[in-house]
Formats: sequence, structure tokens, C-alpha cells
Amino acid sequence: MANSVPVSRSTLILDDEALCRDLTTLRDFLRWAASEFHQAGLFHGHGTDSPWDEAVALTLGALHLPWNVDPAVLDARLLPMERARIVALVRERITTRRPLPYLLGEAFFAGFPFDVDERVLIPRSPIAELVETGFAAWFPEEPPARVLDLCTGSGCIGIATALHLPGGEVDLADISADALAVAKQNIQRHDVGLRVRAVLSDLFAGLAGQRYDLIVSNPPYVDARDLTTMPAEYRHEPELALGAGSDGLDIVRRILREARDHLTDDGVLIVEVGNSDRHLEAAFPEVPFLWLDFERGGQGVFALTAMELDAHAASFA
Repeated sequence: MANSVPVSRSTLILDDEALCRDLTTLRDFLRWAASEFHQAGLFHGHGTDSPWDEAVALTLGALHLPWNVDPAVLDARLLPMERARIVALVRERITTRRPLPYLLGEAFFAGFPFDVDERVLIPRSPIAELVETGFAAWFPEEPPARVLDLCTGSGCIGIATALHLPGGEVDLADISADALAVAKQNIQRHDVGLRVRAVLSDLFAGLAGQRYDLIVSNPPYVDARDLTTMPAEYRHEPELALGAGSDGLDIVRRILREARDHLTDDGVLIVEVGNSDRHLEAAFPEVPFLWLDFERGGQGVFALTAMELDAHAASFA
């Protein structure tokens, strides 16, 4: 096999300039971007699941167009600056393996846009489906009045909950001051500052005396083995928000041990543990975790009531 010849930066710039002349419509760039992503072998796990979906998300995001844009736009001729922006984003996505939401500075969760950058995980939790229903399976008559989004990151779960439950009050708690800075941006973006507050807290340590009808959490839960084998895209996310010890349960154990002190007597705890669900069941075989099913996919989210936490308190001690 012949040795590959490295491509200089100047050659790449010239090639991209020619590309921007040859491709003119949004349809052209969609086709090209999807082909480039397929050839590059990108990993899709941050809001898209195929090269085509990634190409759609990138091109529409670059042009600030909504997902439900009129298909007639596909044949619109793009301005030179629009073409150059799409090409630059495609090149950066491939060469750096940075997830697309970081490149665009935005991700969607439960139907709402959120600011994101490398200080926070990219929103992708299946808990979005529960948020969209207002957690009605547990609160069929009255919605939860007070909600805690524990390990909040960008604040997406808690803020989206507040938007779907206009009468509820929500606390966003995280140990990372950097993450809370992003959460505060999103509080301001969605104008929910009168009902949502961000609290710097190592789990419940900064929430003394506070009780909630619902505690929902997407904490760090990646076990040591999975953390070392994750695709390159995940290495751009904060490790503090991913890894949680050899079995991925270091944080979850603390949540199970401490949550009851912050739940009302009719309260509910909902926690995502992903594929560390097998470790959790092995660690607490006597606990009746209710594992939730999701129409849009996802696994490893359990629910426990305050009564169930009381009944199995000795297991968590």
C-alpha cells in the first residue's frame, strides 16, 4: 500500500474554497456532510444516531433553522458565508471529534433549547419523556409542588420540568460551580428565575432542611471499565459528570442513603444509572427498583417512593 501524503493546511483551505463554489444549495451540503461523516466513522451519541441525522442537525443548526423547516428550503442557494460556516463545522466535527452540540453551543431537551459547552454534559437523558408528561404516573392529580434536580449540570431536567409544570418550584443542585454557571444562563434564557434557583451543593450537603415532592437525578454513573473505553466524543465532556468508581455507583449509593431526608412522605426519587443498572441490582437485590420503559429508547432509570426508601433504609446504610 502506498504511503499517504499529508495534506497541508493551505491545500485544505483551497479545497474548501472550491467546495464552497461547487456546492450551492442546502440539499448539496446535507448530502456532502452526511458522506463526510460516514467516511470519517464518527460516533453518534449526543442527540443524533446516524451520519444523515448528524448532517441535518449541523446544517440546520449552522443556519439557525428549526427542525420542522419547510422542505422547500432544501433547494435554496446558500450565501458564501453560510457555505463557509457549514464546511468549517463539518471539518471541526471530524478532526476534533467534539460533539456537535458543543460546536453549536446548544442542545435540545424535552422540546426546549439549552446553552451547553464543555463545562456540562450534553443533555440526552430519557428522563425527558417523564418531564414531558409532568411525571403524571406518580402525580396523577396534583403535580409536584417542589422538585429537586440533583447533579443538574446544564439545568435541563429541572428547567424543562419547571416549563412543563408552570406552578412548580425547582432547585438545581450541583457540586460544580462551572456547571451551575451554565445552569444560570439557562435559567435566564427561559426566564424562570422566580421559580428556579441554582444551588452549589455536594449532593444534599447544601440543602439542609429542604424537602421535595420529587427528586430527579442524572448523576455520574459510568463504571471504570466503560470510562476507559468510551468513544473520543465523550472525552470532551467533564469527567466529573461521568465517572463514579469501579462499578459506577459511588454517587448513587450516597443518593439512596440520603434522599429520604429530603423527600416528603409521599415523595418519589427518580434516578438514571444507565448500563450500571446491572451493578445496582447486584448490590441491592432486595430493593424493588421500578425500572422505567421509554418509547424513544433509553434504559437504566429507576423510581423509588419515600415509603420504599423507608422500608429498605438498612440496605442503604
